[in-house]
Amino acid sequence: QVQLVESGGGLVQAGGSLRLSCAASGRTFGPYTMGWWRQAPGKEREFVAAITWSGGSTYYTYSVKGRFTISRDNAKNTGYLQMNSMKPVDTDVYYCAAAPLGSQHYYRTDWYEYWGQGSQVTVSS
Repeated sequence: QVQLVESGGGLVQAGGSLRLSCAASGRTFGPYTMGWWRQAPGKEREFVAAITWSGGSTYYTYSVKGRFTISRDNAKNTGYLQMNSMKPVDTDVYYCAAAPLGSQHYYRTDWYEYWGQGSQVTVSS
């Protein structure tokens, strides 16, 4: 069993930056693909970014490319989502997730076995 805990959310002005962290505990955090997702009330959970275990491949949804950067430090069992040039439309609850089967279907929620509790991110205009 793996437990994931997000931190780093909060309130930021448009154009600002936040960095989310996802700390894993329990079983050894690997080899898992890690993903970040976000969800607004009443809407489906949306894929944001994913990174393979080695960090050699990263994937982003189009709307965050060039603004968000996903990374991980396997020695610390922690993943990160650096969010720059933030916009009000980025306001959501952000979730990190771990997929033990690799990255083949990184864009599917059912590909991920473990989920964090979510962290609220609010971008003011």
